Amino acid sequence: MFAIEVQGLRKRYGDREVVKGIDLRVEPGELVAILGPNGAGKTTTVEILEGLTPRTSGEVSVLGHDPERAELAFRQRIGVVLQEGGVEDVLTCRELIDLHRGFYPAPRPTDELLTLVGLTDQADVRVRRLSGGQRRRIDVALALAGDPELIFLDEPTTGFDPAARHLAWDAIGGLRTLGKTIVLTTHYLDEAEALADRIIVLADGMIVAEGPPGSLGNRHQSPSRITFSPIPGVLPDELPVTLVEDGHRWVVSTDRPTVTLHELTSWAVAQGYELAALAVAPPTLEEIYLEVTA
Repeated sequence: MFAIEVQGLRKRYGDREVVKGIDLRVEPGELVAILGPNGAGKTTTVEILEGLTPRTSGEVSVLGHDPERAELAFRQRIGVVLQEGGVEDVLTCRELIDLHRGFYPAPRPTDELLTLVGLTDQADVRVRRLSGGQRRRIDVALALAGDPELIFLDEPTTGFDPAARHLAWDAIGGLRTLGKTIVLTTHYLDEAEALADRIIVLADGMIVAEGPPGSLGNRHQSPSRITFSPIPGVLPDELPVTLVEDGHRWVVSTDRPTVTLHELTSWAVAQGYELAALAVAPPTLEEIYLEVTA
């Protein structure tokens, strides 16, 4: 059985169709990241899977349930971190987690949840005194309180500084080691690349690309990019390869990176030039994303 199975999913608000026939399958234990520009249908799709929004048409099965029925057995098996939420901020972290654990038949231990989200030292601090990043971690702890099989994370690191984001990534990685199935929506491409087994890109209510981060949009077959710093006193057309200027970098696009790199470095050595900050890489995930959502 798939953790999530969707066929022909459509959602219409009046005359406006925001989800246009999506087919989707998620394996148990898989971490899937859903990307897309604003208005692409990401939040609507996820809210349908969570049972928060009714669909217009199509078949949806989440852990063997139709989420639109909002059955108790279904609710007890999922965890949700919304983009924005409100909690009882006069309680301490420990008290708040204990409160939410009481809603489930077999919850995870409070201390274990505090450790998992990195809030052990803040266990007895009132939620209203937490930083924004720490409050987001509380949201994750509450989503895990019932030991769910499937977790929806809707932009869980929005507003985090870089250090806090990496700590959150570690926590999400910890969920994977527990065998959880995770659906992550995010605007951070590096987050999707670091965490996801598979990326699904939505645009205008449709899936326009999907696959592992390394091969999304045929990324692994696209021309490589050789980049290096401009050479003082040298014009681009003096080099033996065709390049473009991209800000403070010179960029060579090639289907034969080994041959092209040999050409370029041989010329540089012969001329006595140093190719500073020289790098060879496939197209970035951001470049692929912009291409498929154009």
